[in-house]
Amino acid sequence: MYAPARSASRPRRRRLVAAFGILVFALLAAGCSDAGDGGPVWQSGAGPGPTGAATPVGASPSSKPDEPSETVSLAATGDVIMGNAPSRLPANGGKGFFDDVKAALKADLMMGNLEEPLTEDTGTGKCAPGATKCFQFRAPPGYAAHLRDAGFHLLNQANNHGYDYGPRGYENTKAALEAHGLKHTGAPGEITVVEVRGVKIAVLGFSAYAWSNDLNDIEAAKRVVAQATEQADLVVVQVHMGAEGADQTRVKPGTEMYAGENRGDPIRFSHAVIDAGADLVIGHSPHVLRGMEFYKGRLIAYSLGNFAGGGKSLSSTGRLGWGGVLKVSLTADGSFVDGGFTSTAMNGVGRPGIDGQHRGLGLVREVSKADFPKTGARLDANGRITAPAGG
Repeated sequence: MYAPARSASRPRRRRLVAAFGILVFALLAAGCSDAGDGGPVWQSGAGPGPTGAATPVGASPSSKPDEPSETVSLAATGDVIMGNAPSRLPANGGKGFFDDVKAALKADLMMGNLEEPLTEDTGTGKCAPGATKCFQFRAPPGYAAHLRDAGFHLLNQANNHGYDYGPRGYENTKAALEAHGLKHTGAPGEITVVEVRGVKIAVLGFSAYAWSNDLNDIEAAKRVVAQATEQADLVVVQVHMGAEGADQTRVKPGTEMYAGENRGDPIRFSHAVIDAGADLVIGHSPHVLRGMEFYKGRLIAYSLGNFAGGGKSLSSTGRLGWGGVLKVSLTADGSFVDGGFTSTAMNGVGRPGIDGQHRGLGLVREVSKADFPKTGARLDANGRITAPAGG
């Protein structure tokens, strides 16, 4: 498996060297009498999310000091809208909105693409009164608690609805997330670093809009990813890319346009950020699922589709109603260990549930094979993801 070159100054290298030194000292002090070949393993600190300090808790007899023993699970969903205030909000104030999918939202780092501001400030909405072809969404700031209770740890704001209520709505969203212990990413130059199980993970958000890192400035994107590699062991790119619509399940080389907007070149962008050091690319924007491929040993999910559209904010018709939860396990050097995809579907009012028909999985399997015959991710009937031979 090919891994992109890494800077020797990255934290993972320092940690492995330090761990090796500590192990050698311990072996010498003990006279090597009962020494094994184990290295340190790690667990997150107190609390349910990825905010606690890493604490060494023992040794693994199966790992070697010159091999990264830390493995972390990362999971993500596509677009998340819980409702549209004031009149199109879910029952019970949104309590229990994610209950039907909560069991699937479990990982060391659980991420989602938040497609609405969390704000009560309605004075700066982007849509003119009475506009019929303009869409803006918002939910009360307290709805951040529903995201936390569902299992989310970090939300991406780099998308076309991040500024539905202007800069004040954007800042209010950040404050609401932080008030409920949630991380956020997506602002220009923003590198959000969280630590789980002793592994530092940087998450960056990109889109075609001024309030985020620029999807279409490839060289700038590579620079910010390179900066992130100096701050963390793993780098995750969240990116709002590609045209929208029920007919947009296929990924093709070249720039994609939608409503006069340049929504980027998904393949070129994804490959470029991996060349710069990204370990996982998670796409959204098309409102439908797209294929997955491996590039230089790193997984790209080109779109995770619609996950939740409370208050009928997103169409649940046909494949527009299909989404999923992507989960991958990576070692601290970015190597892919395992992965899985759980199909979800929205009901008539946009609430997500597990899809027993596995329609999303079927679609992802089909288009991954069709669009990337040599590099496409292999998904079995249970949703397990593996790399193609040589991938």
